Amino acid sequence: QVQLVESGGGMLQAGGSLRLSCAASGTTYNIYNIGWYRQAPGKQRELVAKVTSGGTTSYADSVKGRFTISRDNAKNLVYLQMNSLKTEDTAVYYCNAAVVIGLSLHDFWGQGTQVTVSS
Repeated sequence: QVQLVESGGGMLQAGGSLRLSCAASGTTYNIYNIGWYRQAPGKQRELVAKVTSGGTTSYADSVKGRFTISRDNAKNLVYLQMNSLKTEDTAVYYCNAAVVIGLSLHDFWGQGTQVTVSS
């Protein structure tokens, strides 16, 4: 089992920056990849960025060049640095970990943190 706790959300104006943090605990050595999803009102949850255990990162096209995901393996922390924020970035941001259990991957989720960007 893996527990994920997000922090760092808030309200800010367009063009600003924010950093989200996700603290992982439990069987973190079995995490295959970890990342961030978001869900805006009335929309499906979508992948924002993720990083594998080997350090390979991937991003949604809508955030490339603006967001950066990083991880501190020693502290079991994952960060999402968000720059040049737009109103369309407004959403609840969830930390997600894909964990190897047996022969399959299982998803674990944090409780979410709200990011609101105003014009």
